[in-house]
Order: sequence, then C-alpha cells, then structure tokens
Amino acid sequence: MPRRAPAFGLALLLAGCFGGDRVAPPPPRPRASPAVTLNLPTSRETQACFADLSRQGVRYSPLPDRDYGGGCQLIGAVQLIDIGVPVTGIKGMRCGLARTFIGWARNGVAPAAREILGGELARIETMGSYACRNTVGTAPAYTRLSGHALGNAVDVSGFMLTDGRRITVQDGWRSPDPATAEFLRVIRASACKRFGTVLSPDYNAAHYNHFHLEDDRAGFCR
Repeated sequence: MPRRAPAFGLALLLAGCFGGDRVAPPPPRPRASPAVTLNLPTSRETQACFADLSRQGVRYSPLPDRDYGGGCQLIGAVQLIDIGVPVTGIKGMRCGLARTFIGWARNGVAPAAREILGGELARIETMGSYACRNTVGTAPAYTRLSGHALGNAVDVSGFMLTDGRRITVQDGWRSPDPATAEFLRVIRASACKRFGTVLSPDYNAAHYNHFHLEDDRAGFCR
C-alpha cells in the first residue's frame, strides 16, 4: 500500500501565494539569466528617497541597478542595514518600499506593541523581499510577475519583543489571547494606510503565516 503524504504536507502543496480562496500548486519560476548591471541614471524619485532615508537616520547601502532576466529587476534599490530595530530576512528592495516599510515599523508596529502588548519591539522577522518569481495562487495569476520580482514587496512573518515574547502571524492571527490578535489586526490596518497591497491570512491559504506588503497603488487590503 502506498504511503500517504502527511495532511500538513498536502496542505502546503495546495497552498499558493496570490488569488482568491481557491489555491493551486505554484508554477515554475521565470527562467532568469545571469544578472546584467544596468548603466542607468539615478532617477530624481530615487535620489529623493535616498535623501529621505538619510534624514531619518537610516543606515543603508544603494544597490546597482540589475536585470536578472525573465522580467525580474532591481532598480533604485537599497539594502537596509539599520532602521533602528533589527529586521531579519530582507534582501534588496526598492527604495520606495524601504521608506514605506520603515515608516510602518516605526510609527505603526512599535507603538502598537507598546500600547497593546505592553512591550518594546525588538525585532521584525520577514520571509524576504526580492525573489524572481510569478505570483501564485489561482491559475490566472501565474502569468503575472510578483511584486517580489521587482523588489517591491516584503513578506512579514513575526515580531519579537524585548521581554522575549514572539508574536507570529501564523500562531497569533487566531490566537485566543485578545491582545495578540488585536495587535496583528491593528498593524495590518496601519499597513493598509501605507502600502498599496496588503495580504493577510484573511485573504487566502497562501498567506496563513505572513503579511504581504507591496508598495504599489492597488488600494487592496485584506
């Protein structure tokens, strides 16, 4: 008799990363070529963003503009080094996304941790930012590049407080502890005021363990 895959493993196979409630196995990633460094002038928008980060006391490193093939690019991107609180897992991201993310961390997440949880924010945990891939979930989404493929999205999975408490989206979204559940919903609402697209466990099974935060103008929050 063939061995059955564990139920949890089956659930992961069925889970996607974008779309409605029906999800499907993820498609293959776009075939990326060796990275090509682009000789582009720095746009005024990016220059202004760099200046904003410097004024805010953020330590960062500008990244060279690169084309990775398959439509995947990092243009006007930075590597964040120090935003005042450690952030795990992030790679390059568009400067505009970085600026919005920092504003959310400082003015949304940290105050909510203090006021709702009675603790100070010590770390933000992410699943990464740049990744050369399409959106996943329902089949129609497979033809679209993800915001991650342009360094324009970051997936946030958890938060550590200075007293040792760790709040994760996976365990906290439906937590029996009302403060934990309130904290996550308050910071999602704060994200929705700043980012163009915010996807949470309320969106689909693919987002059961993270917030997808994208710096576009879609005006979509769920």
